Amino acid sequence: MKRIAIVGGAGRMGQALAENLNSIDGLVVSTLVDVHEPQYLFGANYVVGLAMADPTDIDVVVDFSQPSSVAQSAQWCAEHRRGLVIGTTGLSESQRAIVDDAAMSTGIVMASNFSLGAVLSERFAAMAAPYFDRVEIIELHHDRKVDAPSGTSLSAAEAIVEARARAGRTPPVEPTRRDTLAGARGADAGGGVRIHSVRLPGLVAHQEILFGGPGEGLTIRHDSYDRVSFVQGVAIAVRHADSTPGFTWGIDDLIA
Repeated sequence: MKRIAIVGGAGRMGQALAENLNSIDGLVVSTLVDVHEPQYLFGANYVVGLAMADPTDIDVVVDFSQPSSVAQSAQWCAEHRRGLVIGTTGLSESQRAIVDDAAMSTGIVMASNFSLGAVLSERFAAMAAPYFDRVEIIELHHDRKVDAPSGTSLSAAEAIVEARARAGRTPPVEPTRRDTLAGARGADAGGGVRIHSVRLPGLVAHQEILFGGPGEGLTIRHDSYDRVSFVQGVAIAVRHADSTPGFTWGIDDLIA
């Protein structure tokens, strides 16, 4: 039985994880960590900070909170040799350096998206990338997301650029020569890939990867309608994370 502490346990994502991870065989949420008291504990203990948690009651820490908290979680896990799963994006270079340093002492899995559908859509996009002239990404999230573009879209763009490079495809030339409004063409993710970010209430997490070639187009779309869509991927990461030092980026290699 793997015992899990969720940092950010009072948030919407933390509450969804606490409720649903408990229903998966071999996993139990033992601790919820948050400065705000969670509405539901789901049988777990509650502490306001990870420093107050009992390390003997925790095997893996799952952090879906804020970048500053991730750095603290990484240091705590390294000190106590507990696995760490990170679902928070937007880390600064110094925060990421702390995570990398912690991975020298314990096992860390970090991903921009834990939805199996999102991971597979990125895999499919990398397969398609060498066969189309142009590609653009539209990512759509709820209006409380603080970073843009999303980590998921950046990861997808990187996979597409790498796949095109392996196939010997050169980056396409940007056709737009005049911006009537600055930024109208979105963010340049490199390799000719553009990312457009949408933030609206009512959304959760959605992404379209649009390919265009002579006379045809291909759209790969993924929709997370509910935060429960991330639970299975988090469970896979939790089972992988332990005290064995090392850093794993993404869960693509952890699924068949």
